[in-house]
Amino acid sequence: MVHGEAWTLKEFFVYPNEYIYWTIQIVMYPFMTGLVAGAFVLSSLYHVFGVKQLKDIARFSLVFSFALLPVAMMPLMLHLQQPQRGFSVMLTPHFTSAIAAFGIVFSTYGMIVASELWFVYRRHFVTTATQLAITDNGSIGDRIRRLLFSALTLGARDISEEALARDEKAVKVLAAVGIPVACFLHGYAGFIFGSVKANALWMTPLMPVIFICSAVVSGIALCILTYIATMEIRKLIVAWQKKHELALLTHEELKSARYT
Repeated sequence: MVHGEAWTLKEFFVYPNEYIYWTIQIVMYPFMTGLVAGAFVLSSLYHVFGVKQLKDIARFSLVFSFALLPVAMMPLMLHLQQPQRGFSVMLTPHFTSAIAAFGIVFSTYGMIVASELWFVYRRHFVTTATQLAITDNGSIGDRIRRLLFSALTLGARDISEEALARDEKAVKVLAAVGIPVACFLHGYAGFIFGSVKANALWMTPLMPVIFICSAVVSGIALCILTYIATMEIRKLIVAWQKKHELALLTHEELKSARYT
């Protein structure tokens, strides 16, 4: 195996960043983007391919992917000597650099996931805003919640069957478009890693494929574990509330993994 300095002596050329060693932040960056892509793929398995067994976790995995999206670039921001300049990648994207392409891909993926989330939860926003308007007791908390949910509806308050069918169609289209974007979001990191001269084991055109496969596995695994833990915690909260209300838990409420 030829690696690092031995390869430099063998090939007789040196790069300016030959002896700049990577830290754990560089490794965490592709790991976090992999979690984002894997969770989105898990959600798309239901919305696009119609896997009914994943219906309960599909919405959770979509929220999970969107929540991790801002965290994905934090390792790189922490690694920079001037992290405040990292936003230039988002504000001034161009096509002459693989790193700068991150701005385009990241922004596109963020808009796709945000739009899909809005269509998925639009009915919830409308019904919650309507209920808060009816049961408004004048408290500041209820007023803030009503204004928040009313703003999230974006003025689209039609929840008829035709409108909800259009929402489901839009979710399916966005999920189908988001799959290749999510794969490219993580695959381009594999392209960058595969072109690094300092690591001989990484210099292979298979790195993007390896990154995408590992992203699907790790993202789905962490999403499922987080979903199970969340449902168990929710089950305990419901059981505690029922206990103080002197009411018995139903059979469906006891099935924590399927409780929604």
